[in-house]
Amino acid sequence: MDARILDRLRCPVCGEPLTEAVAGTAQALRCPRRHSFDVARQGYVNLLAGRAPHVGDSAEMVAARADFLTAGHYDLISTALAEAAVAVTPPVAGAYPLVVDAGAGTGRYLAAVLAALPDAVGLALDVSKPALRRAARAHPRAAAALADTWQRLPLADGAADLLLNVFAPRNGPEFRRVLHPAGALLVVTPAEEHLAELVGPLGLLRVDPTKEDRVASSLGAQFTRVGVALHRSELTLTRPEVATLVGMGPSAWHTDPAGLASRIAALAEPVRVTVAVRLAVWRPIPS
Repeated sequence: MDARILDRLRCPVCGEPLTEAVAGTAQALRCPRRHSFDVARQGYVNLLAGRAPHVGDSAEMVAARADFLTAGHYDLISTALAEAAVAVTPPVAGAYPLVVDAGAGTGRYLAAVLAALPDAVGLALDVSKPALRRAARAHPRAAAALADTWQRLPLADGAADLLLNVFAPRNGPEFRRVLHPAGALLVVTPAEEHLAELVGPLGLLRVDPTKEDRVASSLGAQFTRVGVALHRSELTLTRPEVATLVGMGPSAWHTDPAGLASRIAALAEPVRVTVAVRLAVWRPIPS
């Protein structure tokens, strides 16, 4: 693992620094108190303290997301994040900013931000092992770790210069702890019209109209929102692409596969779908 990332990791059990250890062909990270965390052969390290209460996205959901994102359908999100990252992370001579993506999925958004910040290194955190297998190789300056956003994050206080949170849970107190006082948190959430054309015909989950209030409630005690922008585009999709889109999101957990397939087959092609997201910039409130 890149030493610039390893230096900022902490043992999730005791909070001590971690170092690399190799025994034969097995790799692990260990702390001075001999807590050990295996590095999977796919490249990510398991930094859970005990078991997570959930396993995250399934292999099928992750594969669908990888296919959909690789096709470029959500590139407006990658572009918006990269531009915002450059704006809030000024270059500092001799510094190597750490970008942490909490709920990173396949790591595509983290990779886009690292491409825009050539001096930065990145860490993808997720609870889904299938997602981390992809995130571990998303970018040469990135590492990946199994971690639950709702637990204490395996990072030193103030370790991150930039936090990304895209369609993922938000742990305000932990985000504040691991973010440098001069850092920024970029949060992407769906706007009301996001995928609106599919909600009724396919019986998908609707965007919660109180979404922004809930985001503010989860972050407002530790952060101040200093900016927000709406990013919107229209996709022209085939029926198989619609199936991939639905299969990668939360509706995949809540819809009957046979019934969904029948409803998708009834859609007229091409299927026009609105992508609408809000990207908010949050700054930590001084301690």
